[in-house]
Amino acid sequence: MEYLDFTIITGFSGAGKSEAVKCFEDMGYFCIDNLPPSLILKMVELFSLPGSKVKKVALVIDVRLGGLFEDLFAALNELDDKAVSYQILFLEASDDELIRRFKETRRRHPLSVSGQVIEGIAKERSILEDVKGRADMVIDTSGMRVGELKDKIRSSFLGDKADKSLLITVISFGYKYGIPHDVDIIMDVRFLPNPHYIEDLKMHTGEEAPVREFVLKRPETKVFLNKFLGLLDFLIPKYIDEGKTHFVIALGCTGGTHRSVVLAEETKKFLQKRGFNSTLMHRDIGKDFSSHDAKR
Repeated sequence: MEYLDFTIITGFSGAGKSEAVKCFEDMGYFCIDNLPPSLILKMVELFSLPGSKVKKVALVIDVRLGGLFEDLFAALNELDDKAVSYQILFLEASDDELIRRFKETRRRHPLSVSGQVIEGIAKERSILEDVKGRADMVIDTSGMRVGELKDKIRSSFLGDKADKSLLITVISFGYKYGIPHDVDIIMDVRFLPNPHYIEDLKMHTGEEAPVREFVLKRPETKVFLNKFLGLLDFLIPKYIDEGKTHFVIALGCTGGTHRSVVLAEETKKFLQKRGFNSTLMHRDIGKDFSSHDAKR
């Protein structure tokens, strides 16, 4: 069987398992909520077959399964017998914290018969005691913000790759073709001289040396890059700390072929040097050429 990065997420109702699953999804895990324990080994065998595109799996298994939850230990023993590598993440919180969260959400505890949250918590503590003892990692989420929980999970499961959990997309675009949707930062670089009006540069793009040299040699370009990249250097770690997983930077000029392309390329280089996971897209590059040809 091929290696499978396999994690079981369990713990108390209201302790943050839903947010943990979202974090694992953002880290590229294939997540399944409340799979019956008797099916765990079959699932592992399926995803471990040669050619499987699923390499990382996270399962949420908790008391919502009712009597089926009791099958978890038998399933874990099966995994051990088959020498399947796995880890268990257990989330807990204090009684007061759990009660407060249930009151805020006005949800009923899955084990509460009378409707009293404390009754359900007491039953759950008894059921989960042995599972907690087998956990590889226990996180107490009492007083913990969602961003702090996600940061704890990312740092624990990604290690040195934690910064790469934020995907940064850099887009160059032309204002004449509309502003991109779902953008976090938009920079208007039309303050720079436009190569479009220089005959020798008009039919070249910002990916080509003549245009790049024209844009980058400008004193105002150097000042802009120093200030803009410095701002990103400050902001991006803060967004990572807050648990942001996708960050979009758009740089726009008139047609999206010259100035914005050059500066988007420089931004991508900067992000790469800093070790951030980034992609680059030139949305409108060359569109002006097509309209120019159509007029001829």
